[in-house]
Amino acid sequence: MSSTIHNISIDCSDTYALAGFWSQVFDCPRQPDDFPGDPEAMLLPPGGPEVLFIAVPEGKSVKNRLHLDLEPADRTRAEEVERLLGIGATLVDDRTRPDGTGWVVLADPEGNEFCVLRSAAERAAASGA
Repeated sequence: MSSTIHNISIDCSDTYALAGFWSQVFDCPRQPDDFPGDPEAMLLPPGGPEVLFIAVPEGKSVKNRLHLDLEPADRTRAEEVERLLGIGATLVDDRTRPDGTGWVVLADPEGNEFCVLRSAAERAAASGA
């Protein structure tokens, strides 16, 4: 028997605000019973595990030991990076290579890093498929 991921938990100081950012990333709403000041907030992204935001007293002080790698579903990596920067992400590092491989490291409004990879369409075009 094996395990499955039930939810991914993210420690933060403002559960409602950070869930709001990630709800835009995943294009899914916050749970209807989540409100500002709640100690927890939840998202149910389509096709993925639940994302749980938990209030903790301490701020982020070091690099994440775990992060998400995002693959754009309906746009290029560059277009997705621009969209995410527009909703509040910050650029941490651009690791794209001249041949199109690589990734872009962003951070959410509380400093949690995540990466944006090339879309499946971009990878297919690069391989000639």
